[in-house]
Amino acid sequence: MSEPVSPTPTPLLDARPVDVSERVTLLDALRGFALWGVFVSNSIMWFSGRTLMPRDQAIALDAPLLETVLKTAYDFTINQKFMTLFTFLFGLGFSIQFARAEARGASILRLYSRRLLVLLGIGAFHHYAIWCGDVLETYAMLGFALLLFRNSSNRTVVIWAAILLGVVPLLIPWLMKVVPVWLHGAEAAAAAAKARQALMAEGRTQLLEALSSDSFWTSLVGTARFNIDSYFSINRVTWMCSVLGRFLLGLLAGRYLLLQDLERNRGVHQRLVFWGLFLGVIGGSFMMVIWRLRRMELLDASSSQWMWMLGGIAELGILALAAAYVGLFALLTPRAWWRWVCDQLMPVGRMALTNYLMQSVLSVFIYNGWGLGFIAKLPISRVTVLCIVLFAGQMVFSRWWLSRFRFGPAEWLWRSLTYGRAQPMRLAPKQEESGAAPA
Repeated sequence: MSEPVSPTPTPLLDARPVDVSERVTLLDALRGFALWGVFVSNSIMWFSGRTLMPRDQAIALDAPLLETVLKTAYDFTINQKFMTLFTFLFGLGFSIQFARAEARGASILRLYSRRLLVLLGIGAFHHYAIWCGDVLETYAMLGFALLLFRNSSNRTVVIWAAILLGVVPLLIPWLMKVVPVWLHGAEAAAAAAKARQALMAEGRTQLLEALSSDSFWTSLVGTARFNIDSYFSINRVTWMCSVLGRFLLGLLAGRYLLLQDLERNRGVHQRLVFWGLFLGVIGGSFMMVIWRLRRMELLDASSSQWMWMLGGIAELGILALAAAYVGLFALLTPRAWWRWVCDQLMPVGRMALTNYLMQSVLSVFIYNGWGLGFIAKLPISRVTVLCIVLFAGQMVFSRWWLSRFRFGPAEWLWRSLTYGRAQPMRLAPKQEESGAAPA
């Protein structure tokens, strides 16, 4: 593909939010689907306190057969796959916005930079005032890196995506293992690694204690301390590289009209499903075996010479299964029953930012000690039921809201600050009667 031609800049005030006729409805539905999986994953691993629990406590919660089956199903089908999908859609959305700006002869740089700055502010508030697991702040920061690729060739994008997703997850853990040995010797390196693990475990314990407190202020301070301590960790750097790599895959998908032109890409979707399921099942099965061996204490992750390779294998399985979900979504679209499913998910996807923030607010109230206090107490089965009930409520709320308003509340704030003026909120009477909802 030839290099895109830089468009002629136009004033920011000439820019506008996309009209309903410009929306890719499948993208909205897929975003709603991804948001459901992200909510389940966040609830099981973070909101409920599972990631912060002592190992013995987590094992006890998983002991019943039902919980073991659900945990296995979660790890195999949801864990990291839906966050990958959500991140991929961010990059795809950028690609679509850039193409539309080009078609209008508008410059995306100034507008998109303001859009990212507003998202950064929303994410920072969410990260420190509501929940420590925020991704919006990271998305906003890496969105500026994504801007650097807006005029890059497809080949360049592919190379960088391969480096970020295939090389970095292997290289950084390997360097973290071998460099201290070269510099200080094996014994000192092992002691330093154990000290780091102990420090991380202590940080998780302190966060769990803070979130279990009946004081809102204590939980707020504990969240801020945990965020600051983990902000510049090597794990965060590796994760951010993976996020940018997923952004680039979304950018490529948008350029090839993967979800905009379903008929032309039908063969691509079929291959995504076949190879995605094939590689996803292999990668997921391997990781499940490793996880089981570690749980039975037959494999020590800190001492194994091959554990650094697991990051690459896990990344492959996650990406493959997420790709299969994209392909399945596209291939099922012509079916009437699936179009009905998409119709239920679309309003949630159109209000993804509002619903994401709402999930955090509701969840911290349900689980944290100053709210209902269920943190570190509920097994996966009950957490999953809570997710289903809350998400169903969001589906109803989103459809009701968009039958009356043009944007979700958070989307309205985001757009208004981006464009420097309040956007019209209510639908025109004719649109309200028909239930139309512009983007």
